[in-house]
Amino acid sequence: MFESPTDKQGGTMGAGGRMSVTTTKAEQKKNLLQRVPYSKPPFTLGDLKKAIPPHCFQRSLLHSFSYVVYDLFLVLVFYYIATSCFHLLPYPLSYLAWPIYWIVQGCVCTGVWVIAHECGHHAFSDYQWVDDLVGLILHSVLLVPYFSWKYSHKRHHSNTGSLERDEVFVPKPKSKMAWYSKYLNNPPGRVISLTVTLTLGWPLYLAFNVSGRPYDRFACHYDPYGPIYNDRERLQIYISDTGVIAAAYLLYRVAVAKGLVWLVCVYGVPLLIVNGFLVLITYLQHTHPSLPHYDSSEWDWLRGALATVDRDYGVLNKVFHNITDTHVTHHLFSTMPHYHAMEATKAIKPILGEYYQFDGLPFYKAMWREARECIYVEPDEGTPKKGVFWYKNKF
Repeated sequence: MFESPTDKQGGTMGAGGRMSVTTTKAEQKKNLLQRVPYSKPPFTLGDLKKAIPPHCFQRSLLHSFSYVVYDLFLVLVFYYIATSCFHLLPYPLSYLAWPIYWIVQGCVCTGVWVIAHECGHHAFSDYQWVDDLVGLILHSVLLVPYFSWKYSHKRHHSNTGSLERDEVFVPKPKSKMAWYSKYLNNPPGRVISLTVTLTLGWPLYLAFNVSGRPYDRFACHYDPYGPIYNDRERLQIYISDTGVIAAAYLLYRVAVAKGLVWLVCVYGVPLLIVNGFLVLITYLQHTHPSLPHYDSSEWDWLRGALATVDRDYGVLNKVFHNITDTHVTHHLFSTMPHYHAMEATKAIKPILGEYYQFDGLPFYKAMWREARECIYVEPDEGTPKKGVFWYKNKF
């Protein structure tokens, strides 16, 4: 397991591998995994906000809609090419074309999902009803209960890094790990775990709260009277369910008219890719060997928000509207539109210093490393900070 110096709070090395050009590759790898500080930051949220140009907080309805139009245009173009041209290709090109379509369409539709996510944060426009209407339509088409997710995701942002109250990808202490976990702590076991997580993780989370925070009774995103929601939110959960049911009925009618195989090829497989990327992006944003988690004795909102990591997905950063490489800023200022987040990130990085974590490891390699290294969390032995938990993997 990667181990870093315990309680190291200072030094000239910045988190995320920001070091001088004289360091070796081995040193860069070591310092990339150096634990970020967990003590109270020497700056406040107000200090960070002052460093960001004021226009970064301005939401433009026209600018935001331009991304919706652009993404949906690409979706229609790829759909037209697949349904009008693939059957004209000679064998075996016609069969090779479909996997390319699935990947490209899935990536673009993930960008559509991100825009709906932005609506849920009221970062799309200055009008809450516009944000909710756009978010409801876009998420329903992707079979996501918009308001249900919006409220649980809001609680995630309010409790990031808290072992008791965070909503998603909440790590467990070693004592609460399932009995079979140690038998999956090997390459074949990781392949199985990652495959299940990326294919079934999202629907299992929505339907059964798998990987979510524990509640005192059964929790489901489709249940208006479940423990996730309060009385003021229940009507909107019904609306979310209605949106998903309407979308599912439309898909049923399409399957009757076009055939189930056609629907799976055109819509079903790209949706699986959307779900997979959604789970992977969220997992990698909050899972890293250098990041702490806190119990109630140590947690506070700012330190929890900083316990996240920016990642590099290459060209997909733009396709995913930079939700991947500006996630730290997003957790600090979630109502900021995505098209200003990169500028804001550059503005606050000098203030964040070692509290900012960026990992440029390709996401497919990072996925495997985190699955190997980040199994459970425990406080360090012999440290007075018993409320600060770190990822470990030794059974």
